[in-house]
Amino acid sequence: RAVSAQAMAARQFFTLLVQSILWNAQMVGDELDEATRERMQQREEYLSWEMTRLLQELEQGTQELAQRTQEQSGFAWGALLFAALRQWQFWAVAGVLLLLFRLCCWLRKRSQEVDSSSDEESSSSDREQVEEEVEEEDDSDSDNDLGRLFAEHIQWPVQNLARDCQVVKDLIDNFILVFQENLSNSFFPVLEPAIGVGSAFEGWSPHEEDIIYRLLVPLKPPRGHAFHLELGNRGETPAWYSYVRVELVCTCMREQLAGEMLCFLHHPVEELRRDQGPSLLRTLCTGSYLDVQKTARWFYQLVQEAWVVLPQSSTWRLTMSPSSRSCKFRVTEGNNKSHIIEMMFGVQQGNSDIFVSSQDTEALFTPSTTWPESYAVAEAKFFRHMARQVPHDSIHLRCLQAYARILVGTGFSTYTLKTVVMHLLNTIPLSGWRRRHFVLRMDDTMRYLRRCLEERRLDHFFLGNESVPEEIILPPDFQMAEPLNLFQHLVQDPAAHAEAMREHMYLRQRFMRLLLYGH
Repeated sequence: RAVSAQAMAARQFFTLLVQSILWNAQMVGDELDEATRERMQQREEYLSWEMTRLLQELEQGTQELAQRTQEQSGFAWGALLFAALRQWQFWAVAGVLLLLFRLCCWLRKRSQEVDSSSDEESSSSDREQVEEEVEEEDDSDSDNDLGRLFAEHIQWPVQNLARDCQVVKDLIDNFILVFQENLSNSFFPVLEPAIGVGSAFEGWSPHEEDIIYRLLVPLKPPRGHAFHLELGNRGETPAWYSYVRVELVCTCMREQLAGEMLCFLHHPVEELRRDQGPSLLRTLCTGSYLDVQKTARWFYQLVQEAWVVLPQSSTWRLTMSPSSRSCKFRVTEGNNKSHIIEMMFGVQQGNSDIFVSSQDTEALFTPSTTWPESYAVAEAKFFRHMARQVPHDSIHLRCLQAYARILVGTGFSTYTLKTVVMHLLNTIPLSGWRRRHFVLRMDDTMRYLRRCLEERRLDHFFLGNESVPEEIILPPDFQMAEPLNLFQHLVQDPAAHAEAMREHMYLRQRFMRLLLYGH
């Protein structure tokens, strides 16, 4: 009973000690108001009292154990040593505490260095400053080992995204081939090869199950038609609305040369109805504008009709899901492994990587003729570009996965953290994203978010950003545009800003718990 009581007291003591370390570490470098200081002081007094009580119990239990052992054996010190060694929890927790102590010291030192330095004046000076930091970090093997250890300690979801994304992409490519063949003589939109977008195809999906594989299918106008994008004014969010106006174009010259079709503009309506299929204006449009919901229903029918001729249909199962602005379905392989797929569709802006798409929006009601601007293709292209540049053991995707996990239940979106990480990837030298830098980069992400919250400003990554990699093709007006503030709502709503600051503190606590417990 004495040994059991001693072990329990030891575990409770070290648990409280860990809480004390985390309680102090999470506030390093943060400015505190009076209420927060008072809560911290009360918490520290409570932890101090509890640890003192448990130390007394631990000492009393040790004395009882020593007395009991002396009575039973003449080898008192040997028995005590053997009993202590059996308490493997003690040594395991002690090792973790040593690592946490080093982490806490490092965070405090890093905070003091940041506080003593001046604010960044430009992206080029940012990169020079961080290059110096990375060189200093590389010189410290102990810190690097600590980062690698914590990265390996976390329980990451079991995934094979590369394999599963390729399976999904091959399936959708087969769908597109069937679609193109069936629609070759129609006047429905021409379907281009699908582009994988979203977290799964970017390589950082936070989920272990029910991953949604999103693909965007570009639409081109059919013969005798033209698409004209009527772009709206950018508001306070990146998902601003546009319209796809459909116009009929003259094909009389083409008709004379090839005799393929009748001109929708210059042939009588009766002759067109008798000898030719309906124009796009009469099928998927509302008025003169391409309708998202009609297009989604059309896609839904295409998938059902094409499925029966695909080779996968003999051993796989297809389950359709209702959706008003995309085509969602689940396919189940013969081994019962399932893939949830969402096919969106969009119209490209010129030859750029920016589309207007059918993606869902946060608005309660979105008119069916509105197409929000989508940066999903550009974002996926950015991560593919980075994958070719970063070291083989880069942890930038692990950072996204980790933050996507601890964001659950907070008001921060994964898009916010993805924007932060993209800014950091574009600023910090890529050599500083190795596994040994895991804790450093996670801390950088937390600090960057904190600074953006304090300034109530987080710039959109593509709009007004002159340092976007040249490989990503943007419309001409993008780099000349004013940066779009994703935190504009915090400027207008002081209560929302105060809540975001509180949630950042909670997020930092979750970050520290993730490092300690691995989940």
